Amino acid sequence: MSDATWPRVLPMGERALLAEVATLGDVLALRAALAASAPDGVVDIVPAARTVLVQVDPRVLPLAAARAWIARIARGRTDAGGTVAAAAPVVLDMAYDGPDLADAAAALGVSAEALAARHEAAAWTVAFAGFAPGFAYLTSDEWPFDVPRLDSPRTRVPAGSVGLAGEFTGAYPRETPGGWRLIGTTAAPLFDPAAASPALLEPGAAVRFRRVARVIRAAPGEAPAGPDETPTAPAGVPAGPDTVTPARTAAPTPAPGLRVIEPVLLATIQDLGRTGRASQGIARSGALDRGALRTANRLVGNAEGAAGIEVTLGGFRAVTGTDTWVAVTGAWGGIRIDGHAVDPYVAHAWPAGTELHIDWFAHGVRAYLAVRGGIDGLVVAGSRATDTLSKLGPAPLAAGDDVGVRADAGGPVPVGDLAPWGAPPDDEVVVELEPGPRADWFAASALATLFETAWVVTNAADRVGVRLEGSPLERAVAGEVPSEGMVPGAIQVPPSGLPTVLLADGPVTGGYPVIAVVADDSLDAFAQLRPGTRIRFRHAHHTHAHASAHASV
Repeated sequence: MSDATWPRVLPMGERALLAEVATLGDVLALRAALAASAPDGVVDIVPAARTVLVQVDPRVLPLAAARAWIARIARGRTDAGGTVAAAAPVVLDMAYDGPDLADAAAALGVSAEALAARHEAAAWTVAFAGFAPGFAYLTSDEWPFDVPRLDSPRTRVPAGSVGLAGEFTGAYPRETPGGWRLIGTTAAPLFDPAAASPALLEPGAAVRFRRVARVIRAAPGEAPAGPDETPTAPAGVPAGPDTVTPARTAAPTPAPGLRVIEPVLLATIQDLGRTGRASQGIARSGALDRGALRTANRLVGNAEGAAGIEVTLGGFRAVTGTDTWVAVTGAWGGIRIDGHAVDPYVAHAWPAGTELHIDWFAHGVRAYLAVRGGIDGLVVAGSRATDTLSKLGPAPLAAGDDVGVRADAGGPVPVGDLAPWGAPPDDEVVVELEPGPRADWFAASALATLFETAWVVTNAADRVGVRLEGSPLERAVAGEVPSEGMVPGAIQVPPSGLPTVLLADGPVTGGYPVIAVVADDSLDAFAQLRPGTRIRFRHAHHTHAHASAHASV
């Protein structure tokens, strides 16, 4: 390490640790060493600008054991990548035709051609992913420039654009807003939802750019179609079979099962989400109220992780094409099958040709509809979940959609009530918190304020996160944290001092300090909190057993 005091291993809730190091080079070295020696129970290793987030399954690898492993690897290696065989570089065909190439070169005091040549000649490495699925931050020891971002970000950056920002270069997998200076275009399939490994560029991968005259742009929002001529390889880059290209698999064609008559505000297909993909820039997603989905599935004899339909605020109507069984759990509202009122949290026969109507909810926000056999849909990165932020997975359901139903039921429909319908949430909810990694960025009064304030859920609440209103948390350290890994439940605090709780579709990296993390057992509650609901935080009952938030290894 660059300094004997690094890394600091900081808590990120009850299922993750954040190893903070001194330099980006240390990040690359530590990530490689951890990846090469990961024990059972490591779910994901997520590098960022100055940290490596290690997510674990504490049932297999307790946090104390994970901390000891990180300490041993950090102390015991002299060259983390020395035992890892070098892989062939991923070669990206690129035209240096970006709208900011000339201005960026002028600001750096070089010609546009010299900047392009230096970019092409450099050997790049994927430092980390973030911002969007498949968006990789590339760094190179051969790149001497520090390029400022645009003063005013673009509202639309075309897919395939290659940009510069700070010490990094990167390529946009899809059309998004962005503030990087665009120097060219690539035709590479940077993110292929149908591939076994959707992200072409994963942390640690070697990357080279290979110049072509131009690329053929596809329709807006799609990746460019490809180069219009055979490229020549830059020095040291092999052409032909060593060039890395992603494998593709065909998307499934679901068999018709039910037809959506009216989804109303938002209805999406959700299972338990995508674990272990944050290093590729892919959020967990999945049902916000995981307990409700699990219960609905058990009621109709499905595996707990089978996909169902998450209905927001009610009003959902659908007709089944076959005789089946259905259960609705979660939010509190009326349910009718063929015009007859039925109870939630009970499996009901749903005859072919009849309509299921989930009324507007009197309490709560999200209900879960499970059909025997499980809902079918496009599988992306191992899950059928719809990610509303990154647009991964099946699109939100629309009127007239035919939704497939699988035949994966693993057992009979249980006899009797499996779970009684609980009481609606109170107007004030108590939520337990685990330690966060950046408590020392806040004034001594801030933690007291966090636990003493009756926070109020604002209208800025969706599957990405919930913004709270209350007494601002006073910062002791100004500015932003260099981009680091995030987890669902992380409580970020922007300069306003008003916290935001990240949820399942939240970004996998972020730059606001995390003061605490919602305990996993409390996280489902956020699925049902309406604007105006009050929240009081308290320490998780086992928090005292955690090691110091700022231990060095």
